[in-house]
This record gives sequence, structure tokens and C-alpha cells, in this order.
Amino acid sequence: MNDTDQIQAAVAAPSGPEAAPSVTQTRARFARRVAAGVGSAALLLAMATDALAVAGRHLGVTFLGAIEIFEACIVVAATSAIVIATIDGTHARVRILLEQVGERAAGVLDRAADLVSAIIFVVLIAGSIWLASDLWNGHEVTEVLNLPMRWMRAFWIGGALLVATIFIGNAMRRRA
Repeated sequence: MNDTDQIQAAVAAPSGPEAAPSVTQTRARFARRVAAGVGSAALLLAMATDALAVAGRHLGVTFLGAIEIFEACIVVAATSAIVIATIDGTHARVRILLEQVGERAAGVLDRAADLVSAIIFVVLIAGSIWLASDLWNGHEVTEVLNLPMRWMRAFWIGGALLVATIFIGNAMRRRA
């Protein structure tokens, strides 16, 4: 059973003294619930904002800044979705090669895939931090509502850090 199967089993496992989850499983379940709650709230707010904007257009009332609110919500929802996909191990992976090699080689390739994924997220984090540090005191805001962009970037960086950490943890726990 690989780490993805263990996390999925932990999320679906019954509670009780006979099936006490490990600390890692409890943390994964908690992180998944938090990410799902935050992402769901962001999607609901985005949907409500867009619905009000459309209704307003039909009634001749302009809802200024609806697109800006929608965009901010999508940053939160997309980051939450990436975190959930990483926790659940449901990122898209091509398994054609893994099916053709032995179990040991498949384990090595899975570990390598986790490490490469972590590296990709570290590069994205580095670029995001660089961009955020250059613009942090620039008071970069949206055009209509003056929503500060720095907090959207900070949320993305935090989510990407969590994803990179999960990938590194998965790579360390996998058997080669």
C-alpha cells in the first residue's frame, strides 16, 4: 500500500479505538477538511458575486468590482484544490511506464515523480516570493475595489509551500 492509498484509507477510515489513525493520517484529514472548507467558501462567494452581477445587469444596476471579487475567490479556490489533490494523491500521472516495469522500478519512478513535483513547486514558490517581495510595498491593488494583491500572492505561496512539503514527505516515505 503506497502513501496515496494510506491517506485515502485514513480519510475514509472509521473512527474508534480499534482503528485509531496515525498522526500523519489525522493531519492529512484535518488539512484536507480545512482546504475543502476554505475552497468551498471561496467558490460559493465567487458564484454569488457572479450571480449578483448578472442579475444586476438584467435589472440595469452595475455591480462594480464583481470581477475583482471573483478573481480573488478563484485564487483561493484553485490553491485549495491543488492542496486537496496533493493530499489525496490525485494529480494526473501517466501510468503507462509504471505498468511496464517491476514493482521496485515503479517505486523508484514514483519517488522521482514526487521529488520532481516538489522541485517544480519550489521553483514556482521562489518566483512567487520574488515577485511578491518586489511588489509588497508597492501597494499593488485592483482597479475598482482596491483589493490588495499581496494577500492573494501570500495565500498562493502558503498553499504552494504546503504542496511542496507534502510531495517531499511522500518521496521520503515511499519505498524505492
